Amino acid sequence: MESAHLPSLRLEGQVILVTGGSRGIGEGLCEALAAAGAIVAVTARRLGDAEAVAASISAAGGSATAHPLDVVDLASIRGGVDGVIAAHGRIDVLVANAGIGENAPALEVTEGHWDSMMDVNLKGLFFTAQACAHHMVAAGRGRVIAMSSQASLVGIRDHVAYSSSKGGVNQMVRVLALEWGPLGVNVNAVAPTFIYTPGTAERLDDPDFLASVVDRIPVGHVGQIKDVAGAVVYLASEAGAMVNGSILTLDGGWTAQ
Repeated sequence: MESAHLPSLRLEGQVILVTGGSRGIGEGLCEALAAAGAIVAVTARRLGDAEAVAASISAAGGSATAHPLDVVDLASIRGGVDGVIAAHGRIDVLVANAGIGENAPALEVTEGHWDSMMDVNLKGLFFTAQACAHHMVAAGRGRVIAMSSQASLVGIRDHVAYSSSKGGVNQMVRVLALEWGPLGVNVNAVAPTFIYTPGTAERLDDPDFLASVVDRIPVGHVGQIKDVAGAVVYLASEAGAMVNGSILTLDGGWTAQ
């Protein structure tokens, strides 16, 4: 039975640009978005890495193209976004996933550590969003989905630079939602807890470290890439049309304590 009140989570025909789409969470997001019907523009610093993911999606019956985009290089951001526009004519959704994480006690944080974290996680995200939003505002519609973290919402030891960058993401999202929402562009973020990926496996495969993490998560386990993908598909879809300026936590209850 069909109902006018039943929203769709399908993304047929939506052109979705994903930064950092060649590995880990980014690769999983590209696969999930394509499975939901989107045309996925996979971007990565190295074109070959993006091409490998796009080829895998195409082989599975999805639709994807590959584009080089380095979020720490403004010229590369503009070139990557322009390349997606040239290939598809528009960008409906940006998933600003590219990010780095490097932990250190506050007394040991160097200027280089701080600057690299801000350049990728905050500055790069903003200028990628800005480049996409120029096209979205002109079209009168669009979505920006930023990658934040539970570390933006609670204090976590040895995460001062990372937490600061992700806290900045949250405030950026709120301001952009106020400015761009009236122009048809919704801006939100997802804030995951520890997610098991090839990049986090080394730490999460350590029983003691895993136990210390799970002890903080009321549902009793760390997250999977599919948990992040579910939230991103929701925010990109018709079902998420009224969500704007929100930080959607995917933490199993960590930040509820």
